[in-house]
Amino acid sequence: MKPLEGMLVVAVEQAVAAPLCTARLLDAGARVIKIERKEGDFARGYDQAARGDSSYFVWTNQGKESVVLDFKTKRGAAQLHKLIEKADVFIQNLASGALKRAGFGATQLRAKYPHLITCDISGYGDNKAMRGMKAYDFLVQAETGLVSISGGASEMGRIGVSICDIGAGITAHAGIVEALLLRERTDQGSGVEVSLFDVAAEWMTVPLMHHEYGDGGPSRQGLQHPSIAPYEAYTTKDGKQTIIAIQNEREWSRLCRDVLGKPGLASDPRFSSNNNRICNRKMMNKEIMAVVSNLTTEEFRQRMLDASIAFGTLNTLDVLARHPAVRRKTVLNGKGDKLSIPTHPICRSDDNKQHTQGMPGLGEHTDIVLAEIDKQVS
Repeated sequence: MKPLEGMLVVAVEQAVAAPLCTARLLDAGARVIKIERKEGDFARGYDQAARGDSSYFVWTNQGKESVVLDFKTKRGAAQLHKLIEKADVFIQNLASGALKRAGFGATQLRAKYPHLITCDISGYGDNKAMRGMKAYDFLVQAETGLVSISGGASEMGRIGVSICDIGAGITAHAGIVEALLLRERTDQGSGVEVSLFDVAAEWMTVPLMHHEYGDGGPSRQGLQHPSIAPYEAYTTKDGKQTIIAIQNEREWSRLCRDVLGKPGLASDPRFSSNNNRICNRKMMNKEIMAVVSNLTTEEFRQRMLDASIAFGTLNTLDVLARHPAVRRKTVLNGKGDKLSIPTHPICRSDDNKQHTQGMPGLGEHTDIVLAEIDKQVS
């Protein structure tokens, strides 16, 4: 049995954040009814990488039921109310205020349905200064300063995935699960509010503390950590890069002794603490590269394995595609083609079955779902 079996989630959702949240709820056993406008979730048209369908949509909408419904009409509103009346969770990420104006604001709904968990995902929450601003992932990366500390020394860089959307979706999932646990104790629903900006800003806490209370915020560092050393990429004589991560003085001593063959470096005053290594990073790297540049990648990594030093390979997508640690599941696109993608990251000891699901066609389940409720609508 899955944790959320028997629960109903109704979602007026689009793009990535809310669909990813409800995809996680579905993976945990919930039934998810996705309400779409007649044009459909615009993420359906983001790309055609999934053998003709959108990679974003295929990823975040497996197993959902798509219902086309215009809740701005009297009949559509009545139908949506009947769905919400049966629901455990109602989640939405439309433009700020859109559902409230249509009579489906979170406070309104919980007053009418006291058992309901509501979740609103927005760009900037209720911040009046940002009212009217649209908030897509890259824009929020820019607004929060995330882009300003990402990339190389001479150029800023967008994080390579929709990290603010993804973070907001996962945060919303956690908030909903907490609200469901609270309902078990109080028998009352509650509201969850998540904004992309709040999520990304909270992730920027360490750089912001350095800026406000330390010696200044981190500059763009490329393939090195701004405040831990050595924690960066090193190139071996065959031209490949490996990132090593030293987290404490014990590891630094082992690196010097067992990997570099220079035990005296560990006690060298220039490198005897993390702060000293940061201040003398160029000299430290000169000492490290004097050894590493004469080793093959295989020799370097074997030494680190033997010394229990953390390292990672600077891989590309072609390597990830065949990486031995990637766990996969089979999903279906709109034509029924099987696609192999990374699986849900949560492993449950009592749920090892792989269930092949499919993305819903636009409005595929409208008749079936509305037939369940139409007889209840006057």
